[in-house]
Formats: sequence, structure tokens, C-alpha cells
Amino acid sequence: RNEIYPEYKANRDDPPEDLIPQFPLMREAVKAFGMKPIEEPGYEADDLIAAYAREAREKGAEVLIIAGDKDLMQLVRKGVTMYDPMPGNERRIGEKEVEEKFGVEPARVPDVQALCGDSTDNVPGVPGIGIKTAALLIQEYGDLETLLKNAGKIKQDKRRQTLIDNAELARISKKLVLLDDRAPLKIPLDMLGMDGSDARKIVAFLKAMEFTRLTESVAKAAGIDPASVEPDPRLVAGASVAKNKAAAKEASAPGGKKT
Repeated sequence: RNEIYPEYKANRDDPPEDLIPQFPLMREAVKAFGMKPIEEPGYEADDLIAAYAREAREKGAEVLIIAGDKDLMQLVRKGVTMYDPMPGNERRIGEKEVEEKFGVEPARVPDVQALCGDSTDNVPGVPGIGIKTAALLIQEYGDLETLLKNAGKIKQDKRRQTLIDNAELARISKKLVLLDDRAPLKIPLDMLGMDGSDARKIVAFLKAMEFTRLTESVAKAAGIDPASVEPDPRLVAGASVAKNKAAAKEASAPGGKKT
């Protein structure tokens, strides 16, 4: 997407310095709980979710995507639903809910997003066209390309000229928002199940992270004496680095803690 449009997500700040050392620890957390962290250069997480959802649906599975991200709503269809886990907003998201938000069926969501843009990801869209107008246009013309080919027939002068002048920007925007459900999947779908990870691995990870209360809770639930499990030695150093960087940043901040 950055090759298509260099300004894509360029409005976002760099991650905080004290967060960067924690990225590998996040991957280790996923592994400790018996799951597999999945990454693919050149693709975003949403593309990988789209590809796994497509493959699972083609194999007859019922797919549930745990997220409230509007960009994933284009994936909703028969056999694919979403669940927003955000506290206070927990809800199932099906085709009806997507249409209520975007004014079109899920498959046409990228067409609407291509017109109205997305300030969060710095997707340009077409200037002056909001989500309601975009939905009305897609409802009338069916899809973005048909709309752009018939833009000269639109009666409203300003809207007609805006669409004509920004047709290529709208096409680029659609490429940015359309998820790639053919992204390469190096880990086959049938290898994604929980691996039955030993609860001791989870306790070892939590002890290395110095999550005392969580360690005790997990150990109790698993019937393990936490004292019998040593912190994962591979992770102790990494946790210390992340902790020390966070402490140093706090100490250097105005009014921060001095040692």
C-alpha cells in the first residue's frame, strides 16, 4: 500500500520508544498461550485475516472475526460474522449491522470507503464526499468503477466535477482499502489450532514478565505450584530491557521520578 500511495498511514506517529522492545515479547506471549503469531512482509494483518477467513469459509467453516475494526466489515457475508469485544460495545456484527453503518452491503464497503476516504489511515478518498453521499452514489450506480465511468451524467455540477477530477484518486483509495484475501498463508489453516500448550509454559512466561498476580491466578487455575516453575530464562533479559527503558523515559520526563 505504501508503494501504491506513499502517504498511506503517513499521518501516524512512530511507536513510543518504550513500546518497541515489547514487540518480540508480544510474540512470545502468543506462543506461551499455545497460539501462533503470524506475519508476512508486505501485507497487513487485515489481509491475512481476510485470506484465512476466505479459506476457512471455502472449507465449510463458520468464521467469527473477533474485532470491531470497520475495515474488516467488508469480509462479512454468509458464513462470516464479526464480534466486537470492546467493553461496553460488545456485539455481533453481521450483514445488517454493516449496512446500518455504511449504507451498502459488505461487498460494497470498499467502494464507499474509496469515495469518503479514511483520515485514520490517510486514505484520501474524494474531497467533499462523506459516507452518506458515498453510500447513495454506490446504491445508485452499483460499484465505484461504474460510478466513475458515468460521472459525467451526474446532475449536481460540483459533485460531477469533483468525481471527474478525482477519479484516479478514488481508484487508488479503493486499492488501499480493499483487503487482499489471496495473501500468502505460510502456516496452513489446519495448523492454526491451539497446540495444547503446557500451562507451565504460560506460568514461566508470566513469571519472566513479573506479572505476579496473573501468575498466581493462572497457576491456581491450572493446579500448579508457581514456586515449582522457573521464569523462562530466554525472556527475563528482554523483559528487563523493556522495563528499564520505560523507567528511564519516566525519569527523564518533566516532573518524572528521579533515582
